[in-house]
Amino acid sequence: MTDRTSGEPPVTGAKGPDQLRRQIERTRSELGDTVEELAGKMDVKGRARARAADLRDKAGAMTVQLRSSAAQAGHTVHDRAMQAGHKVQDTAAKTGHQVQDRTQRAGHVTQDRASQTSAALERKAQHSVPAPARPLVMAALRHPRPVLIVGAAVAAVVVVSWRYPKK
Repeated sequence: MTDRTSGEPPVTGAKGPDQLRRQIERTRSELGDTVEELAGKMDVKGRARARAADLRDKAGAMTVQLRSSAAQAGHTVHDRAMQAGHKVQDTAAKTGHQVQDRTQRAGHVTQDRASQTSAALERKAQHSVPAPARPLVMAALRHPRPVLIVGAAVAAVVVVSWRYPKK
């Protein structure tokens, strides 16, 4: 039968005091190693502390890695949002210019038609309105807002007097 730790055949007896001392020292050393192994296995607190320290180290490393990934994702999202914002801003500016151009063209067309209508009304008024009322009608054509206001006031007076006659 062989020894478990050293692989040597067991020594059955010592042949002298020196050999006996060496055998005792070797046995003490092996016994000390075995006791240390058993003590390490039995030290549950120490093993738990070592395991906790390992887990803390892993958690710290994962925290650093996650923070780095989150920061990188944040930068990516920020960059994409900036690009989208610039794109929207450019599109809005382009659309705004188009609307402004179309509005300006529509304003010019409307102004031209109003001028043509005004000129036609003036020509018609000069030929069809009697001479004493002609200056008043021409002024009303040139400045329609005051005439509209006075006309609305007169209409209001007529409606009120018709609706509530004096007794």
